[in-house]
Amino acid sequence: MKRIVLTLLACFSLLGARADEGMWLPALIGDRIKDMREKGFKLSAEDIYSINKASMKDAVVLFDGGCTGEYVSENGLLLTNHHCGYDAIQQLSSVENDYLTNGFWAKSQQEELPVPGLNVMRLVRMEDVTERLAAGEKAEDIVAEAKSEGYAANIQQMYYGNQQFLFVYEVFEDVRLVAAPPSSIGKFGGDTDNWIWPRHTGDFSIFRVYADENNRPAKYSAENRPYRPARHFEISTKGVKEGDFTMIYGFPGNTQEYVISDAVEYVAEVSDPMKIALRTERLNIISEAQSKSVEVRIKYAAKHANIANAWKKWQGEVLGIKRLGTVEKKRAYERDFEAWAKGKPEYENLLDSMRAAYDNVKDWYYMGELYSETGRTILLGQLAKLNSAEQPRWDVIEGIYGDYDVDVERELTRCVLKGFERYCLAGWFPATLQAEIEKYGGTIDAYVDYLYENSPSVSLQKAKAATREELLADPAHKLREAFVFEKKMYRNISNVPEIEQWYRTYMKALREWDTERAFYPDANLTLRVAYGSVAGYEYADGEYHHPVTTLEGIMEKDNPEIYDYNIPQVLRDIYASKDYGRWGVMVGGRYTVPVCLLATNHTTGGNSGSPIINGRGQLIGINFDRTWRSTMSDIEFDPTICRNISVDIRYVLFVIDKVGGASYLIEEMDLK
Repeated sequence: MKRIVLTLLACFSLLGARADEGMWLPALIGDRIKDMREKGFKLSAEDIYSINKASMKDAVVLFDGGCTGEYVSENGLLLTNHHCGYDAIQQLSSVENDYLTNGFWAKSQQEELPVPGLNVMRLVRMEDVTERLAAGEKAEDIVAEAKSEGYAANIQQMYYGNQQFLFVYEVFEDVRLVAAPPSSIGKFGGDTDNWIWPRHTGDFSIFRVYADENNRPAKYSAENRPYRPARHFEISTKGVKEGDFTMIYGFPGNTQEYVISDAVEYVAEVSDPMKIALRTERLNIISEAQSKSVEVRIKYAAKHANIANAWKKWQGEVLGIKRLGTVEKKRAYERDFEAWAKGKPEYENLLDSMRAAYDNVKDWYYMGELYSETGRTILLGQLAKLNSAEQPRWDVIEGIYGDYDVDVERELTRCVLKGFERYCLAGWFPATLQAEIEKYGGTIDAYVDYLYENSPSVSLQKAKAATREELLADPAHKLREAFVFEKKMYRNISNVPEIEQWYRTYMKALREWDTERAFYPDANLTLRVAYGSVAGYEYADGEYHHPVTTLEGIMEKDNPEIYDYNIPQVLRDIYASKDYGRWGVMVGGRYTVPVCLLATNHTTGGNSGSPIINGRGQLIGINFDRTWRSTMSDIEFDPTICRNISVDIRYVLFVIDKVGGASYLIEEMDLK
């Protein structure tokens, strides 16, 4: 009996969707609406998702293929994170017009800047097509039918294929930058504060979506007009207090809540540590180069941020998995499942088959990850391929060289090849690469020096001056070919077909066995609803973190000697005069401006830029991060400590008004 009680205690956090856990499909949100209303939501399921009338779903978009954005005016004004718009801001920046450092504020629609290649996608509808597919309809025919209406469409699996949904989208390609705060606000704290609370980052940027005269998606044209969304969010300026209901509506990218213990052990003991170590070395090289050159700092700003984001997330994930004892809890849960499955032919040996499948694929999956973290990051090989094409796309190639520094790339290449050699499994080192190393000096250092001294792809000028025969003979081709992995890479190890085939049956079995558990589908960059409340948490014994930060925290961190903490002088002047205007409030007995807030919403990558909504459906913040100790929530959600971080909408409005001098944008919005 004692062992049974201990097992139940160990598994408690795996039984049922716990408080505020879950990423729910909006078309099925009616199943959760009672719980939401009990926690403070005042509206209906139809207000969240409807295909018969305008609903909140029409105010939310997939931004640039990996973030979320939300409409806040009837004229297509769109909010998202600064880090989501970072690539676009960098693309439009130069040494002469350094919008990353100085910010950008269009004073009228005529000053808004088109962003080539940027798009946003609005979900038109989602439809359960499980029965249609089971009846023999082909997925490609269902998708083609939806596309024939002028939309983009795809079919996504839920519960590893036990359900399948068609998602139909409008795709808008004329998206223009309207405003971005200086990076010392939008990226305040840089990588040091990333994933950390207390947080003081004004992580927002503003875009506008344009459409044709019929309000339909169109490619960029000076004749296009601001898009008129069917729904946009009202904005609450009343603020929040601990315990208030919050809801997040966005496109979470990837979670693995139902994977077995073998997968979790691989992540925590093998995969994450390897990737952390390799990225640490790359970041050190880039950071040192950025500290010596403004030009290099701008060129590598987005690359550094992209490398660092997952790097720090993985560190928190490993710590969280070990702190929670997730592997052992999963194993206990699996033992109870096996006891239930005994005597059931469909399920009795299921876990044995899954473990065998993991053993069969883990080496090649690991090597695929190693390829991705090393050889496939080498820009020279990619450029060699593009330059030697029969008809090179010089417009694209010139853009890549615009963010390229040959000295930095030489050191990065040296670094990742040595990292690959260090972490490569015995017998897996590519023979072609070994031959090249031996041919050109016998060491990685000598080989890299040879490449960068002899490849015509080391600069745009040399590439354009070279003949096609010289470009085809570029030694960087051999380097690129050595890292063409023979198997397709997948988002995570449970998506590998040899393993995923078993998860469909496993999910079916779990839902039959664990009837008290509220199952939600893993995130896969489809629109989801999560909900919870404004809440702090106990970070350590006796150390409680409150859920709201203020302008005082920014001033305490302000340091003109450190790029990421050197706030604009205008913000110092505003603070000194306490000229906060209508955005000033009393917090903890001080007259100040709220900056960021914490809530218990279940989030992951892709939720960046998502609207944080109060019980009345009004915008109160923009989600941008999780706390460092929350990052294991992709695998196990711990309600005591998992928190999402948002920029308070009042700080966004304050910066627009007082720092940017762009109050005309606020006049477009519906403030309540």
